[in-house]
Amino acid sequence: MFGGAFIIATAGKSKELEINGQIRDREVRLIGADGEQKGVVSIQVAMRAAEDAGLDLVKIAPQAVPPVCKVLDYGKYRFEQQKKEKEAKKNQKVVEVKETRLSLNIDTNDFNTKLNQTAKFLAAGHKVKASIRFRGREMAHSALGADVLKRFAEALPQASMDKPPVLEGRTMSILLIPKPNKD
Repeated sequence: MFGGAFIIATAGKSKELEINGQIRDREVRLIGADGEQKGVVSIQVAMRAAEDAGLDLVKIAPQAVPPVCKVLDYGKYRFEQQKKEKEAKKNQKVVEVKETRLSLNIDTNDFNTKLNQTAKFLAAGHKVKASIRFRGREMAHSALGADVLKRFAEALPQASMDKPPVLEGRTMSILLIPKPNKD
């Protein structure tokens, strides 16, 4: 257990934990293998305590003054950290942004079809970007495009529009966010 010093980056963090011989501080706040506070001790005393316990000395809080080191089994500690990260990743909900493209002179049936498809996306919990691409002389009628997008947003009671239609180049768009369920 004690012996060769090596650096292993923890997944998700760019900071590397210093263990055993890599710790260069003169004094550290030591936490024993049982979690007991040993107080501020010299690095030699801390290394000896880890060696006597047959475990590793790991600097767990390098930004503290003095740095906090703990006597523990580094391999087991790393395994538990990776397990926690996997569990946290599993519990994350990934929200996709779907896109619905409309045209300036969209007909009623096409409008309703796009509306139904967008309602399905919102029901699945996705955010939806509704956009209109202006072609040629349609740029002169950007107010009509804003009206189509507002009418589209108003026809979806399960969605809220976070801000008014935004014109970016030749594309006008809105972002529709599903309203939270009130159970």
